[in-house]
Amino acid sequence: MTTEERVRLQKQFVETIGLEYEKEGMQPVSGRILALLMVMDKECFTFDEIIEELEISKSAASVALRMLQLRNNVEYITFPGDRKRYFRLKRVEPYHIFEETRRKMLRDIENIGKILALKANPDTPNSQFLKEIKQMMEFFNESLDQLKESYLKKHNSTNFSS
Repeated sequence: MTTEERVRLQKQFVETIGLEYEKEGMQPVSGRILALLMVMDKECFTFDEIIEELEISKSAASVALRMLQLRNNVEYITFPGDRKRYFRLKRVEPYHIFEETRRKMLRDIENIGKILALKANPDTPNSQFLKEIKQMMEFFNESLDQLKESYLKKHNSTNFSS
């Protein structure tokens, strides 16, 4: 595969991933910027490069980058003697993302418990559905520590922060 073919396929994949993020509720431009920073070989992009690569307006890029920074998906770095900001994927502890997902699941388990406690009839189809979801989430949460340990053993890793 030539460099031109690889870059063309990367750009197509940026659009594909951007659409996937959009389906998950992310703003379209934010999804495309995040995909650009993940897929392309280049590690950092200036504001102007992002606008040019994605063919988006300055205001759309500005809003999207601000949102991605607030979500801790993107950060910028600077280089001595260069006034430009270079945007890249925010590099966090790999397990941080996993633990954030776990915190959200625990919050959802708690909220579903409160919802069920407020139901007048615990035997309605909605109540039964919510009970099943809560039980499943509790099971998965209880299994997470075993999965982490199994992963660490398999990959000979001791670099795990909870």
